[in-house]
Amino acid sequence: MARIIEPSGKEIRDLPAIQARLAKIGIALKSWPAPSSARAKELLEKKALMDAEKEELLKLVDNRFEELKRDKGYQTRDLVVIHEDIPGLADMLAKFDKIHTHSDDEVRYILAGSGYFGFVEPGGEQFMLEVGAGDYINVPANSEHWFEMRDCTRCKAVRYFIDTSGWTPHYTGRTRAFEESSAVA
Repeated sequence: MARIIEPSGKEIRDLPAIQARLAKIGIALKSWPAPSSARAKELLEKKALMDAEKEELLKLVDNRFEELKRDKGYQTRDLVVIHEDIPGLADMLAKFDKIHTHSDDEVRYILAGSGYFGFVEPGGEQFMLEVGAGDYINVPANSEHWFEMRDCTRCKAVRYFIDTSGWTPHYTGRTRAFEESSAVA
């Protein structure tokens, strides 16, 4: 379940309040239950997945993809599986932990695990949003944000794309209000 964390440590856990705060900066957050069949649970609990298993899991949420293709024009999707044993994981994640933008929407549907998006509001204020299993988030193109895993070592998320080249991070140079040592528990 999503929660907003302020630099002061104050938290917001009420979904409608979170959605209203995000909507002010164009971000959509929905609660979509993760697949819960026995096979889905088996796949979601595994640390790593073979390509065929990823496709199997993606097929379990194809209804979401069809909806997004129809309503938002998304053309493709993939399943990203992050776990602590991926070679070069720290370097991969470091590309996204600085404030940046993308030329395309950043869209994720979290199926397992969690992560943190940080956002910059128009006045320069910042906050973080923890997302977890069942959270769908759409960060519009050109929104200042960052992403990090914090204390979570695993995450399975569907990413939806109009154009995969739009996912290159464009760093803004802005300093984050949150650092690794910030108290986010």
